[in-house]
Amino acid sequence: MVQKLPQPVIDLYNVYIHGGMDRREFLDGVQKFAVGGLTAAAIVDALMPNYALGQVVPPNDSRLKTERVTVPSPQGNGEIKGLLVRPASATATTKLPGILVVHENRGLNPHIEDIARRFGIANFMAFAPDGLTSVGGYPGDDDRGGTMFRQVDGAKMREDLFAAAMWLKNRPDSTGKIGVTGFCFGGGIANALAVRMGADLAAAAPFYGQAAPTADVPKIKAAILVHHGATDTGLVNAWPAYEAAMKAAGVTYEGHIYPGAGHGFNNDATPARYNEAASKQAMDRTIAWFNKYVRG
Repeated sequence: MVQKLPQPVIDLYNVYIHGGMDRREFLDGVQKFAVGGLTAAAIVDALMPNYALGQVVPPNDSRLKTERVTVPSPQGNGEIKGLLVRPASATATTKLPGILVVHENRGLNPHIEDIARRFGIANFMAFAPDGLTSVGGYPGDDDRGGTMFRQVDGAKMREDLFAAAMWLKNRPDSTGKIGVTGFCFGGGIANALAVRMGADLAAAAPFYGQAAPTADVPKIKAAILVHHGATDTGLVNAWPAYEAAMKAAGVTYEGHIYPGAGHGFNNDATPARYNEAASKQAMDRTIAWFNKYVRG
């Protein structure tokens, strides 16, 4: 059982993972909350990812076919690598709807690979690209991954992720209909791809991602499902303007704000931020959304 942490220390962690302080500053800040029998080490353990704890679908699950693939990205960094997941029952001639799964600002870590496998279990073809490909790929450690993320040319990384989406859409074993989901940075990418791809994208389900600019919302043709945690105040406060713009543009959308949940609430590998009830409801809604708008 993970000890419940005070919200300010979770806020501190969110500042840290978004590049607002270095590791030493973060650890110094954690020390201030080490009171009443709660040690700094216990706080860090509760905040840092535990991928074994969060794993839902193991990498060797017999229900899936998985492979590492490389996608050309001539307008970006040249190529982007990632994990491709298909149901084991799919034959060479089976065409499946596709889901692009975009990571947070740490690279393609085991949690995001697990999310991709969950979509495979739901009978989608899922591709989880690694935006860190150009700097050597996810290094096996989220701290180092965050540092490497800030070294990548952001514009080129976005081109890489666009290339990944179009590659997934145009695969011969694709139905030609794809959706995109993403988390934090990846949620912002989901909204951005909805703008850029227009009718080439069937649906998007951003989790706590930056909204598309209001002026660009009329370009969206995908069905948008937005998830935010109630205590993630910056994004929650920005939601009404995004909702109003989508409503005015005639975009098909739903938005959900989950009580008691914060930024990163879906990440079951980070125990202190994870909100089980909100996560389950949001993922169930996302799969239902993709079944309706990407499979349908």
